[in-house]
Amino acid sequence: MNPWRLRLLSQLDTLGTVRAVAQAANLSPSSVSQQLAVLETETRTQLLERTGRRVRLTPAGLILARRARAILDHMNSVEAELRGFGEEPAGLVRLGAFQSAIHTMAVPAVSRLAREHPHLDVELLELEPHASMPALRGGDADIIVTTTDFDELPLGPDLDIVPLAMDPILLVVPPGHPAAGRGAVDLAAYADEAWAFDIPQSYMANLALRLCRQSGFEPRVVCRFSNYMMTLQHVEAGLSIALLPGLAVDRRYDVTTRELATPMTRTITAAIRHGSPPRAAVRAVLEALRHHPELPLPLPGGDGGPPR
Repeated sequence: MNPWRLRLLSQLDTLGTVRAVAQAANLSPSSVSQQLAVLETETRTQLLERTGRRVRLTPAGLILARRARAILDHMNSVEAELRGFGEEPAGLVRLGAFQSAIHTMAVPAVSRLAREHPHLDVELLELEPHASMPALRGGDADIIVTTTDFDELPLGPDLDIVPLAMDPILLVVPPGHPAAGRGAVDLAAYADEAWAFDIPQSYMANLALRLCRQSGFEPRVVCRFSNYMMTLQHVEAGLSIALLPGLAVDRRYDVTTRELATPMTRTITAAIRHGSPPRAAVRAVLEALRHHPELPLPLPGGDGGPPR
């Protein structure tokens, strides 16, 4: 069985359609279909069945797609061991992290690893939780930095997690705003404000909407940005206020942050696929991510739970 074709089959299980697999692999849909047909010939097993215009995996196809992830992970582990004999971390590790963790956690970790392990290559991918979990499960990322609080795509027994930090959710207001004093704030007092939100269905958009509704009002959203820097610029200009995680508040912007009267935090974790012990390169990246003295660690047995 060809490993590349196994990866295409695994991606079909994760992404759901041949067209989505083709986009992820930078191929045409017909090329993906041809390669999957070759895989059926190689395995002498029907892996796909057509239902109307769509193609879905047969029971045998599902079994092979899910076993393929373990096969591909094992091949990567063997390759890394051959390069460094399992002692020196070596090879490629694909690290996915959400936007606010990129500059505060991922980039410092990658910088340290570049100095300490010259044979280790880390490919850094900006992936929000709704995208990073499918990428990890589908084999397109080896480690992700995510949150256990993203209810729409919960972490399951197929993933191992390592708690990294606790990050508070803060109210962010322009300089001189009436809320720019001291002490915690009640969101209900800001029901009539103009709000800056993340893009729809993202983790922070859903969380901010939920917190506003719990405080008894529907927020008047005047802008939506996928980039926290644009949100901070909009708030700094006095055009809106926002709810942001502490990691996202860049000190270069002239804004004021206030804690919430009902404290809200998110648990930041690293996640890897469950299975055999991670290879040396993956362990090195996990260890580097854990060194961030500026952020508090979750308490053992707390929201993040012990490493699984």
